[in-house]
Amino acid sequence: MYETTPRSAWRLAGGHVLRDGRMETGDLVLAEGRVAEADLSADRVFDASGLLVLPGIVDIHGDAFERQVMPRPGVSFDLVTALLDTDRQLVANGITTAFHGVTRSWEPGLRGAENARGLLAAIEKLGDALAVDTRFHLRHETYNLDGEAEILDWIRAGRIGCLAFNDHMEGTLKQRSRPEKIGKMVERSGLDRDDFRRLVDVVHSRRDEVPASIECLAAAARVAGIAMLSHDDASPTMRRWFRDLGVAVAEFPVDEATAAEAVAAGEATVFGAPNVLRGGSHTGCPSATEMVRRGLCSILASDYYYPSLATAPFRLVAEGAASFEAAWALVSTAPAAAMGLTDRGRLERGLRADLVAIDPEGPGRAPRVVATFVAGRPVHLVDADRIVLR
Repeated sequence: MYETTPRSAWRLAGGHVLRDGRMETGDLVLAEGRVAEADLSADRVFDASGLLVLPGIVDIHGDAFERQVMPRPGVSFDLVTALLDTDRQLVANGITTAFHGVTRSWEPGLRGAENARGLLAAIEKLGDALAVDTRFHLRHETYNLDGEAEILDWIRAGRIGCLAFNDHMEGTLKQRSRPEKIGKMVERSGLDRDDFRRLVDVVHSRRDEVPASIECLAAAARVAGIAMLSHDDASPTMRRWFRDLGVAVAEFPVDEATAAEAVAAGEATVFGAPNVLRGGSHTGCPSATEMVRRGLCSILASDYYYPSLATAPFRLVAEGAASFEAAWALVSTAPAAAMGLTDRGRLERGLRADLVAIDPEGPGRAPRVVATFVAGRPVHLVDADRIVLR
């Protein structure tokens, strides 16, 4: 459900509202797209009784949209259609701000330059037609040296929401002799295996140029005030190197020591919400639940599965890893702060009215997103009987 008059005032009545780090039963009023004074009159009422009224989810790394772009290897669909369908998935899962993790790699195909350009253009073209505040998370493959000049232009023009440094070259080198591992990369590139192997050799031959390229892009992002992340930091030494470049977010550190290095420096650490739901990493990296328990995870991201973000906080509580208030901050307050979005992530007067209403015991006793509001507008609703018009 989309409401087209964003200046209408709404009262969410009788819910359990997360404010100031604690849950309290009461009303929440939204007006002019922001959280308003509780005594302000509202012409529309949403009955939130029995529901948790929570800050909207901020997803700083999600790439599940790739399944809408290329649902099968070599089978692609229009990017606008794919993004509109993704938008519906996001609001249904309580995500109100989304950083689409778009990989710009040295390989062609799904993660190549042409597709990255197309996705950036499509996000900009759709603009307010998307219910979710949608931003471009550039996952720059650091061996993509030929893309440096254009990426610098994007940074200087303010076209990207955040910049992440990724290096999957070493993994590719290890996997190219294993057909069962390299197959997916070959399929999404559109090349045959021999051409793909030759491309890897050519790209890898320029490895000595990579550090200087990273430094150049990081310097431009610092000047532009764009948040930066380093992906799969493999050691405390690597984390310190990126820190010196102004890269303040450690995204999916591969071991506990590296995560601890980031936390000791007051930096944000990101782990996957799917990791929480599955009870561990599918790649052998640290358990996100244990990282939360030990204070080494400050942000959860959807990674490849959007429904995980609304459910993971409840699982963390059930596992005794965190209080609910602290667990929900991992998907709202903390990611907003890490991206420099000071106008959201909390339900406080004057901030954007981005929120989600959740039934903690929905179908099958699993949490269910009942309603999602973005900038004060209801953009998702599964129970119309909860709305009262005055």
